[in-house]
Amino acid sequence: MRVLGVDPGLTRCGVGVVEGVAARPLTMIGVGVVRTPADAELGHRLVAVEQGIEQWLDEHRPEFVAVERVFSQHNVRTAMGTAQASAVAILCASRRGIPVALHTPSEVKAAVTGSGRADKAQVGAMVTRLLRLAAPPKPADAADALALAICHIWRAPAQNRLQQAVALHAPRALRTPPVPKGRTT
Repeated sequence: MRVLGVDPGLTRCGVGVVEGVAARPLTMIGVGVVRTPADAELGHRLVAVEQGIEQWLDEHRPEFVAVERVFSQHNVRTAMGTAQASAVAILCASRRGIPVALHTPSEVKAAVTGSGRADKAQVGAMVTRLLRLAAPPKPADAADALALAICHIWRAPAQNRLQQAVALHAPRALRTPPVPKGRTT
């Protein structure tokens, strides 16, 4: 499984591609940051984020995109920029038919470090260890993007089994699409 992790942001949007399967060693394919100038107009910044993500999608051809879910931030301006960059990443992937998964920061931290309250240094250290890197990716946005991809690779099999079990046990009315009036099955 090849996953593009996106740590959304308008000034620095972390991107990282990881390949592998759960319970096996993972491989980092690429890591970086899409940057935009803080003084540029919002529209130009969003276009720059889109172009950067499109370039990563073209170059690395991921099967899935994992984006950090905008959860809760005290600074509304920062939260808005993060949400806007997140929407751009989701749009780019969806336009290509690539499935998108959203993971909260605490889910990612728990998956990678074992604690949903881990700090940036702990996440960076575990990403370095898990991907057998010489040093933690810099800036932290890049390490966070790799952590998102790792989290998705590890969580996807369980999430798929849960979705299948829910679908299997859903009432028949919810599983079967309605038949248009005038037609019989």
